[in-house]
Amino acid sequence: MIKLVRSIAAVLTLVVLAFVGGTVYFGTKTVHDLLAESEELKAAIATLTHEDQIGFAKVVKQEEREGRLFTTIRFVETARDDMLKRVLEKEFEIEGDVVHFDTLIVTFPDQAVMDGKKRSLYLWRRVYGEHTPPSEGVDISKPGTHPERYADLLRSLKQPEQDIFWEAIWNLSNDPHALQEYGIKAIYGNAVYKRLRPGLIYVFKIGTDGQIYPETVLDM
Repeated sequence: MIKLVRSIAAVLTLVVLAFVGGTVYFGTKTVHDLLAESEELKAAIATLTHEDQIGFAKVVKQEEREGRLFTTIRFVETARDDMLKRVLEKEFEIEGDVVHFDTLIVTFPDQAVMDGKKRSLYLWRRVYGEHTPPSEGVDISKPGTHPERYADLLRSLKQPEQDIFWEAIWNLSNDPHALQEYGIKAIYGNAVYKRLRPGLIYVFKIGTDGQIYPETVLDM
């Protein structure tokens, strides 16, 4: 038992993940070290491709209970290279029929991308109804987790370095200037909302300006 405790303590000593003053630490390396020094990360960002469709939602059920309307939706996130492939699929029940979809957007300057065109990363955050404060919304993707949509992007990095990157993206979203120096133009939230009805599919697409918008199509 003593050996086990010592082993756990040793691991915790070697792998320290903390957020202090806007900097994410993993051992002695910080996200600033990673963004400044990692040629692999810069190369991965440079090869970002244009994205169009990033997911869709549909109403599974809409019903009134005790005079209040509730909407159950199925939310699907699609793969970057295959719009028919689902990398995330969840159902949410929302009070009302107006639903907000919240994303975190990370944009890179033109010179960071190989073809000189704007590119961004999009991380789904949460979903909530118009009667619910955003802070009480339900997580689509949990902060700090690795989004499956970008599983291939940082494949060349070691796992601890991937952890640093994704943790930093979430934690430093309120301090974009700190990351601009290392090739990230801005980090900001974007919430879109729509009044949802059964029989329709709401396809989330990305404009060239980095904004997300839903297109409505019939559910065939």
